[in-house]
Amino acid sequence: MKLIIAIVSKEDANKVQKGLVENRFFATRLTTAGTFLRAGNATFLIGVNDEKVQEALDVLEKLSKKRTKLVPNTIVNEFGSFSSLPLEVEVGGATVFVLEVDQFLKI
Repeated sequence: MKLIIAIVSKEDANKVQKGLVENRFFATRLTTAGTFLRAGNATFLIGVNDEKVQEALDVLEKLSKKRTKLVPNTIVNEFGSFSSLPLEVEVGGATVFVLEVDQFLKI
C-alpha cells in the first residue's frame, strides 16, 4: 500500500477532488499555504493499493495545470527595499510524494 501526498493550487483543488471521487479514490483534503508565493494550496492524502498508484497519478496530472504568474520582484539593499519589474514564475501543477505504508488501520 502507498500513501500519496499531493499538493495542488487552490485553483485546481475542486477539480482534483471531484476527479479523485469520480475515479473512486478516497482522499483527505487539507487547506495549506506555500511559503514562496504565500498562495493557497490544497494537500490531498490518498491511500492506494500499489497497483492503483499510476491511475491516481494520472488523475492528478490531468487536473493540475501549470500556469505562469507575475509576482513582484523586491530587491533589498542597505537603504531599504524597492520593487523593480515583476518576475514571471511558473505556478500550479502538483507536487507529489509517494510513500510506502507499513501498516494501515481503520479504527
